[in-house]
Amino acid sequence: MSEHFAAFSFVDRITEFEAGKRARAEFAVPGHIASFPSCLVAEAVGQLAAWVAMDKVSFRGRPVAALANETRFHGDVRPGHTLELGVEIESCDDDAVAYAGWARVNGALVVELQDCLGPMLPVEEFDSPTALAERLALLRGAGAAPGRFHGVVSPRIVAGDGVSGESLSATVHVPASAPFFADHFPRRPVFPATLLLDAQIGMAMQLAAPGHVPARMTHVKMRSFIAPGDVLQIDARRAPAVANRILLSAHNNGKTVATARLETHPGKPA
Repeated sequence: MSEHFAAFSFVDRITEFEAGKRARAEFAVPGHIASFPSCLVAEAVGQLAAWVAMDKVSFRGRPVAALANETRFHGDVRPGHTLELGVEIESCDDDAVAYAGWARVNGALVVELQDCLGPMLPVEEFDSPTALAERLALLRGAGAAPGRFHGVVSPRIVAGDGVSGESLSATVHVPASAPFFADHFPRRPVFPATLLLDAQIGMAMQLAAPGHVPARMTHVKMRSFIAPGDVLQIDARRAPAVANRILLSAHNNGKTVATARLETHPGKPA
């Protein structure tokens, strides 16, 4: 089976679609996978926004992850859950799309995205415009067969130096090949920003107060693409004078490729 529209695609069926304005959709998280982290939930929301944006510009361009002012984490998503996705497009043209969105499970909010901006790049650099248009028609019609996604193998992460309780660092070895590259993207493989953020959150939570969980991520900025085989240095450090805020960064050959801030709060009792 082709990994295109399977290995890293998180929209099964679009249930409402107002061209250039808004959309609602569903994605059934397969029950056989090990987990479905919040960063992939945010990815699903972003992908729905991308479908609306690409349709708006007649598949001349596609948005890429760049800026997300705020992502709020309200609850966990587990294998077997069905995501209810929604996006509201604030503006969209051949240069960029601005949007907000959310994901719910059984009506309960699990993730919110606010003030997101994705620059539009030529579709043909990344994928076939014809294949994408046909896929959108399928999603707006009968929908795609669920269960296509088989999980993502995490990149190899090697712990580095740090200051106890204050900072941590690690090296992320981006795989040279992986099924998700066939979906992200067929003509120009790019390591998904959401997988980088998931690795960074995992490291940041080692600095968080006991019993805390991720509350929101702000000021997310992706500065450049990450290619197959790249080796990244990721760092997390406590923000001065803000106990529950952790500053995140990623570097590739000394160049900053991503920055973000993570805020935590006490988790609900089990």
